Amino acid sequence: MKLLIAAALATMTCQASTAQELSYGEAEYLNSCAVCHGPEGKGDGPLGDELLKRPADLTQISRQNGGEFPYWRVFAVIDGRYVLPEHGERDMPVWGRQFLPGDAKKYGPNAGEIVTTERIHELAGYVQRLQR
Repeated sequence: MKLLIAAALATMTCQASTAQELSYGEAEYLNSCAVCHGPEGKGDGPLGDELLKRPADLTQISRQNGGEFPYWRVFAVIDGRYVLPEHGERDMPVWGRQFLPGDAKKYGPNAGEIVTTERIHELAGYVQRLQR
């Protein structure tokens, strides 16, 4: 399993580094999300078959929400730090907690929180651009 994860991450990183120019949100997505959700966000990432629940098709969020992209709900799901336990189990990492320690170490605690929040905004914006 660890070998599979390493290979999948290496593939995603290689794809990200060979692209001519990526937006920050796309680069973050390829680095953090594509291994499960797939490079195009269709829920077909290389680790999808290893998970108990198939990753969501991120290209259908607007369609499933009456044609509107629920930006703040997507932001909250990605961040995950403020999701209430009574709303059920999370099926994905709490990226706010994943990003913050490294960001705080690099930029300090206050600036680290700002950088983490911006990373999540970039991801939510990129997921918004994936809508079909």
